[in-house]
Amino acid sequence: MRWVFAGLIVIHGLIHFMGFAKAFGLAAMPQLTQPISRVMGAAWLAAGLAMLVTSALFLMASRSWWAVGFAAVLLSQFVIVSAWGDARFGTLANILVLALVVHGFASRGPMSFHASYLRRVRERIAAPTAIARPGERAPVAGANLSLVTEADLASLPQPVQRYLRLAGAVGRPRVHHFRALWRGRIRATANDPWMAFTAEQHNFVREPSRFFLMQATRRGLPVDVFHAFQDGAATMRVRLLSLFPMVDQRGPDFDRAETVTLFNDLCILAPGALLDAAIRWKPIDDRSARAHYTAGRYTISAELFFNAAGELVDFVSDDRLATSPDGKGLTKQRWSTPVREYRSFGPWRVASRGEGQWHAPDGKYAYIELELLDLEINGAR
Repeated sequence: MRWVFAGLIVIHGLIHFMGFAKAFGLAAMPQLTQPISRVMGAAWLAAGLAMLVTSALFLMASRSWWAVGFAAVLLSQFVIVSAWGDARFGTLANILVLALVVHGFASRGPMSFHASYLRRVRERIAAPTAIARPGERAPVAGANLSLVTEADLASLPQPVQRYLRLAGAVGRPRVHHFRALWRGRIRATANDPWMAFTAEQHNFVREPSRFFLMQATRRGLPVDVFHAFQDGAATMRVRLLSLFPMVDQRGPDFDRAETVTLFNDLCILAPGALLDAAIRWKPIDDRSARAHYTAGRYTISAELFFNAAGELVDFVSDDRLATSPDGKGLTKQRWSTPVREYRSFGPWRVASRGEGQWHAPDGKYAYIELELLDLEINGAR
C-alpha cells in the first residue's frame, strides 16, 4: 500500500510538468486551454518537483516528509486554482496527499508517540543513572561501567549463574540500558484476529524506565501503541491512524503490572542486569529459581525456568494483570513468556523468539508472538 500511495504522488507530480511544458513552449498541450505565463510555468515545475520529493521522502519514512508534503500540496493547489477550468480535478489528488500528510504529522510530528518516545529515550540517556547502590557512585550514562566477574555471580542460584555465563555477561560491563527491535503479531483475546507489528523499545536499569513503541496494523489501518514506565508510573496509550485515541491505561494496578514486564525484559534481553540489587533470589531446584524484583513502590515475583543447556525457557508470574478487550479494566491472571531459539547479538547470546501467554480460566493462549531483530546493550552491539 505504501508503494501505491507513493506512485499516486509521483503521477500527480508528473502531471504538473504539463503546465511547465506549455508555459515554455516545450509541447502544445491541448489539454490546457488557458494561457500559462512563464512565471506560473516555473510554479508548475516547482509543484511537480515538490511532489516527487514528497514521494521519495514518504518511501524513505523520513520523519519530516509530512512538512515537505504540506508545502507541495499548498503549491500544487495554488497552480491548480490559477488554471481552475483545466486543472480543477487535481484538487482530488491534493486531498488524498493532504490526508497522507495529516497522518504523517500525527505519526511522526512533534505531538506523535514516535516523537515522545525519542524525546524520553534521549533524556534518559543524557541523564545520570539512578541513585547509586550503597557504596557506589552513580556514573553518568555512557561512562565506563564496572565489569561483571565470576565473584559477582556467587550469590545467585546455580541455574541463574549458568544462564549469565551462557548469555556472555561475565567479563562484560554491567548493564545500564538496552535497546531492542522486534517484529511479530498480537491480538487482544484468544478469538481476535492477529495484527502484525514492528516495535522498538529502550530500557534503563538503575532508575527503572521502559519505553516501548509499537506500530501495528488492524484491518489494514495503522495502530500506534506507546508504553511508558518512568518514575514508578506506567501508561499505555493506543491511537488508530495515529489520530484517534482508543486506549489510555494508567493507575496503580497498571503500574504494578508493568513492573512485571520491566523485570521480564531484564531476564530475557539483558541477563547481565540480573545482578541488580533490586532483585532478591531464592533457589528452587537445579533448573528453576524464584525472584522478587522491586521498582518504585512495588515488589513483584516470578519463577524462572531453565533447560539442561542453561538457557532460560520460561518466565511465570502471578503479579501481572490482563487488560480487558476495551482497554479499560485489568484482571489478575497468570502470565508466562516461553522463549526459544537462542542466537548471538554481538557478544550476547539471548533468545530470539518468544511469546506472551495468558493462563485464562478457560485455557492458556498466546496473545503476542515476537521475533527479536536487533539488540544493543549500553549503546553497543
